[in-house]
Amino acid sequence: MGLDVKPLSTLHDKASFDVGDFDVPTGREEEWRFTPLRRLRGLHNGTADAHGKVLVEAEAPPEVTVETVGRDDARLGTAYVPSDRVSAQAWNSFAQATVVTVPKEAVASAPTVLRLRGEDASAAAYGHTTVIVEPFAQATVVLTHRGPATYADNVEFVVGDGARLSVISLQDWADGSVHVSHQHARLGRDARFVSHNISLGGDVVRISPSVAYEGPGGDAELYGVYFVDGGQHLEHRLLVDHAVPNCRSRVDYRGALQDQDAHAVWIGDVIIRAEAEGTDTYELNRNLVLTDGTRVDSVPNLEILTGEVAGAGHASASGRLDDEHLFYLQARGITFDQARRMVVRGYLGQLIERIEVPEVREKVHEAIEAELDRGAAK
Repeated sequence: MGLDVKPLSTLHDKASFDVGDFDVPTGREEEWRFTPLRRLRGLHNGTADAHGKVLVEAEAPPEVTVETVGRDDARLGTAYVPSDRVSAQAWNSFAQATVVTVPKEAVASAPTVLRLRGEDASAAAYGHTTVIVEPFAQATVVLTHRGPATYADNVEFVVGDGARLSVISLQDWADGSVHVSHQHARLGRDARFVSHNISLGGDVVRISPSVAYEGPGGDAELYGVYFVDGGQHLEHRLLVDHAVPNCRSRVDYRGALQDQDAHAVWIGDVIIRAEAEGTDTYELNRNLVLTDGTRVDSVPNLEILTGEVAGAGHASASGRLDDEHLFYLQARGITFDQARRMVVRGYLGQLIERIEVPEVREKVHEAIEAELDRGAAK
């Protein structure tokens, strides 16, 4: 498949299934300037040894079908066209894909869980997942990523008219892992999509969620929590493409950073096309810096091509723990470490509590506590 003649947006102006349609990134490009390309182990330039393996285990309620299919399955690639070279490489390199189907009007009685587990980070693996929620169906899908891996994949979410899909993606890779992923949601008329991206483990993790609307009334909420330790690079690049009237989007990503060379990147791109009258959108990114030696890059972008919008805005803030908050707590007999924990828990907990699967919510709380323990021990 060649170059797609319709760009995703003026910020992402190329889409193709052909790796050759994308130049090898050098780091000078806007979409790659924050990513440490030398640490991607060849995922970006085709030199990666593609003999790695990431195993997929599925657990689904009876209303949901989970299949392992070959590359020739007609359902693959119908919602998303790769927008960079790594994504195109992943499309051309995966051997098998996972397809999750929720039939029309079905209401899943339990979450569908896909457990992705790496075995070795010394060689690259590629994957593809397609989740199809047919009209008026409802489901929750959990993606967990663990173990050592060098992994690139594409994930498609096809949400039919009047359907509801909640997605939780947990990136809890082993130390030294690399993960580059595109997660694209295509929403039908009056469809609702909620995603939670939680990024904790790995050496370099770059997640690119995107949303496109096919009919009016679509509603997307994108939430993210990340905790960056010394030497880690955690990057989230979002695109919400409003191309039809009367749709809504909300974005709220929050991160905490500690220790030398912890690096968080958040890019939030929202485009409101000329035909998307009545759009209501807002995006927010906040970063809490816990120690010296960290780096935050936060860039909200908003393109508005029509004057007829219900609301549009964005905000970004990065800073240290508030000394007044800490002093207030310490003045009441709370130790500095306890005060620090309380502030971080409250800051990230507002989003963690939105996670609708109790088991996942509890694991994220435990992971944040472990991060705080690690910071307190140094």
